Order: sequence, then C-alpha cells, then structure tokens
Amino acid sequence: MRRRLGRLAALVCCLVLTACAGGQVRHGVGGPNTVSFALPPSATPNWILPLAVPGYTASYNGVVQSVLFVPLYAYDGSSGAVGRDDKASAAQPPVYAPDGKSVTITLKPLTWSDGTPLTSRDVQFWFDLVRSAKDDWGAYTKGLMPDDVTDFRVVDDHTFTLTLDKTYNPGWFTANQLALITPLPQHAWAHDPDPRKTFDYLVSQAKNLGGYNADPLWKVVDGPFALESFLPTGQVTLVKNPHYTGEDAAHLDKITFLTFTSSAAEYNVLLAGGVDYGYVPTTNLGQKAKLESLGYRIEPWNGWSITYIPYNFNNPTLGKVFQQLYVRQAIQHAVDQKAISQVIWRGTATPGYGPVPQDNDPTYLSDTQKNNPYPFDLNAAKALLANHGWRPDPDGVLACREPEKCGPGVEAGTRLSMTLLTESGSDETDGTMQELKSELSRIGIELRINAQPLNTVLANGTTCEPSSPACAWQLSYFGTQGSWYFPAYPSGEQLFATGASVNFGNYQDKPTDDLIAASTLSTSPQSMVDYSARLAEQLPVIWMPNPPYQVSAIDTSLGGVTQDPLAGLQPQRWYRR
Repeated sequence: MRRRLGRLAALVCCLVLTACAGGQVRHGVGGPNTVSFALPPSATPNWILPLAVPGYTASYNGVVQSVLFVPLYAYDGSSGAVGRDDKASAAQPPVYAPDGKSVTITLKPLTWSDGTPLTSRDVQFWFDLVRSAKDDWGAYTKGLMPDDVTDFRVVDDHTFTLTLDKTYNPGWFTANQLALITPLPQHAWAHDPDPRKTFDYLVSQAKNLGGYNADPLWKVVDGPFALESFLPTGQVTLVKNPHYTGEDAAHLDKITFLTFTSSAAEYNVLLAGGVDYGYVPTTNLGQKAKLESLGYRIEPWNGWSITYIPYNFNNPTLGKVFQQLYVRQAIQHAVDQKAISQVIWRGTATPGYGPVPQDNDPTYLSDTQKNNPYPFDLNAAKALLANHGWRPDPDGVLACREPEKCGPGVEAGTRLSMTLLTESGSDETDGTMQELKSELSRIGIELRINAQPLNTVLANGTTCEPSSPACAWQLSYFGTQGSWYFPAYPSGEQLFATGASVNFGNYQDKPTDDLIAASTLSTSPQSMVDYSARLAEQLPVIWMPNPPYQVSAIDTSLGGVTQDPLAGLQPQRWYRR
C-alpha cells in the first residue's frame, strides 16, 4: 500500500513540476492519441459480459460493454431530445407490421474481430441464452423481454422477424425492449448445445475478473474498441479495434478508465493534470477558474434519471414496518430535499418527488409529483408516528407500544432503528446521509450508516425472500451519480413492477402494475402521468435529490465529447484537436 501511495505521490509531483516548468499541465499519461477517463468514486467495473446478472448492473459496466459489443439499438440524449443513435446500433431502424404484432429487423454488415460476419444467428443466440436463464438475467421482468417475443424467425443472414404476444407502443418497444438485445458471437461463445449450460459457463467466466486479459472469449468483439487490459482493481484499458467494420469507428488509439477510492483522490490527480476527462467535487466548484487555467473546460452533466433509497419490504425485522404507508410518509416528511440540494450539493442537485425525471422533459410529470405531496415537516412526521402507537424508549428511539395501531404484522416492542447501506467515496453522499440521520433522529428514528464501495452496495441490496440471509439489508443508497438512468421512455417496468429485476425492495402494488402495463401499450402519456402521481403518493422508496452525473472537467484539446443524459459516453467519437 505504501509503495502504491508513493508512486501516486511521485506522479502528482512530476505532473505539477511539468506544469510549472512548461506553463501548461500535460493531461493524462497515456500518449498523444489516448484519453484517461475518471470513473465515479469507489466505482470499479467488474463485468464484461453484455448479459448482466443481479449485482453486476452498474452503468459503468454497460459503458465498457457497449463499445466492445454493439447493441442492437443504442439511444442518446445529448442533442436535447432522447432518440435512437443509429451510428452506434447494430441494426437498421425496425419495421413494425401494420397490426403491430411483429417487427422485422435488418442487421448492418458488421464483422467480429476474428473475421466472422455478424448474422441473425448471433441475435438468436442472445435469445436462446436469455430464454434459458431469464430468472438469472439482471434485466428480466415477468411478461416482458423475452416473454413478449413468441417467435424468432430467421429470414436470411442479416434479417429476422420477431412475433410479439400483443401490440405494443412501437416507440416503447424499441427503446425499452429491443435496446436490451446485444448480438453475441455464437461461433465463439456457444460452449454447449444446451443454452443454459452455455449461459452458466459465460457467467462463470465473467465472474473470473482476474482472467479477463487472457480469456479468448473477450477477444472476439464487433465494436469500435477491443480489450487491452481489465485489472482486478477495475482499471480498464481499451484500444482501437482494427477489425471494426461499422460506421462509428474510434478516432482515439486508446482509452483508459481510471478508478479512485474517493472524489478527493480524483480531484488531486485532476489538479496535477493526470486525467483528461474527470470530475469536480461540488466542494471544489469554487476552483473553476483555476481548473480552466490548467486547460480544462467545466461542464455539468445532467441525467435522465431519478435518485432514491429503496426500502426492503421483505426484511424480516423491519419489512412489515416499511409496508405501512404512514411510516413511509413520516420518513419522507423528514427529508429536507431543498437543504440537501442547496447546501450539500451546492445547488447542482434537483429535488425529486417521484418516479419520473423531474428536471428534464415534463411530458410524463404529474402535478402531484411536481408539487411534492410530502414536504419537509418534522411536526407532521412526529404526528403520523404518534397517532399510530409509537412511543419513545428511554434512548429516544420510537417503539411500537400499541400494535393494533402500528399496523398488520408490526409486533409490540419493534423499534424504529434502521441500517442504511450506502456507497462510500463521495463527500456529498456522506453529507447527505449525515443530514438524513440527523433529521430522522429528531422524529425518533435511529439511522445507522454502513458505507461500502458501490459494487458491494449493489451486490448486497438486491431482491430477496424474507427467509434468505440475503434479505438482511434494510435500506440501500447508490445514488451519488443518480440511482437509475432511464432509456428513452422513463417507464417503471424494471423498477417498480412486481417481481421486476431492479425492484430491489420487493415493492408490490396492483394499481402500479396496471399503470406500468398500460404505459407499454399506449402512445398516450396519460398512464405515465398517472403512474407518476401514484408513486409520488405511495412512496415505494425514499425520494431523494437527483444529482448531476457529475460536473465534468474535460481537456480543452479533446473534441467530440457530448454529455449524454442517459449516461452513455460514445468515446469512439472523441478526438484530439
């Protein structure tokens, strides 16, 4: 550890001395046509397979995967409107039948890096794997992909037709279903005739992080970049794929994704010029002029996202407590979103009161969500709990003294003492959690904070059965860069539908399920507006201020950068001026 710190210190000193001697900081350390990109604090890529399993669904994994393995359809919102990114997609625009019950797709003439053409069979291979192991696929929601495709028919090597189980909103189906598909190299990855055995094999190889560099599986790619190295620490280096045959070739020779244990550590290296594309902690926004003098341009990166803290409704100790709406209302009344946004995030975060993005396109935003049904009000929070039978123990923590009032399943003596698993490494997140702890203590709720690296939080805060040891978690926060980035349609089929893969807290509500289902079928936004209103009131999670993805510091010599609200990067389009 001391040697590593010593080398880092030497690097910082060397870069600073170079800046002083030459009058300009030399950004990065990788060469003239390379870029170093700083990943969020404590975020370390740990999954290369473009089929995520629970616990490995972080957005930075997807960024790496998308430039190695071209998705069927990519989306981008950097132009100001969210739309299909045809250059980054493996297929031509989909053609829906007049009755909407089928869609025909034609692939572009892409080639795998070993010279094998990409064909319809590579898409069918994806379907075979997902169908065989859908309950272990991180994006699965019952009734949706792949259940909503009843037949896959190969027309020719580059064309196939999907038959659908009903008529869907074509815009939603393309953005939120077809965009989940990534063609996979059947010729190189079909380990066994049984697709389930192949799925298990690929997952086992993907969990062997230390073996990525030597494993021939990950050498067969069709994207603009290829893998040079993937270290167990999470540092990833990609190089230009010389065999890429698409229309979105990389301009750079190499890009390195750097990992940092904290935003402070990243900022020190940024000041020394050791990063080409990094971020500025909000505590250092006053240093904008200094950073600009060092050759960076400073640009906020806002997201098509929401931020929240899931309750674990299946937790054996507090799950029944969380199921009481009045408890969730009391907790929400104790969240001072305006103060957190203005003081801790220095005005860069936006208060959020419901399940759809609140600081972008208002098409799907209800008046209920917009107007905040549970404003910061400690007296209202205290009254809700007192009226339902909660009284303070000698240490001030509330306990259920009248179980007939506390609610079904809440036993006498149950204490409002909760543990929050939260990601480490961010001063803003640390401050937010301390503020939340302080306000909850004022209404008689004890909040214990357990800060861990982001991958640990994601791995330990997943869906679970009450009897499982995995259900020990109670609250989970993974929102330093925003908790969830939506595809083009900000619908909730993955987040809050019963049994959905990213419904980490196991929330269940039939009216919500009905509204989500309606939003996938109709082109009218009304069901989405009604969904926005219902979940703003029902509180399936603790709604929190939505921060920007980051405030970026970008080398002024780096061109082609667009900050996509969907958290995509498109590094193949970056170039040196």
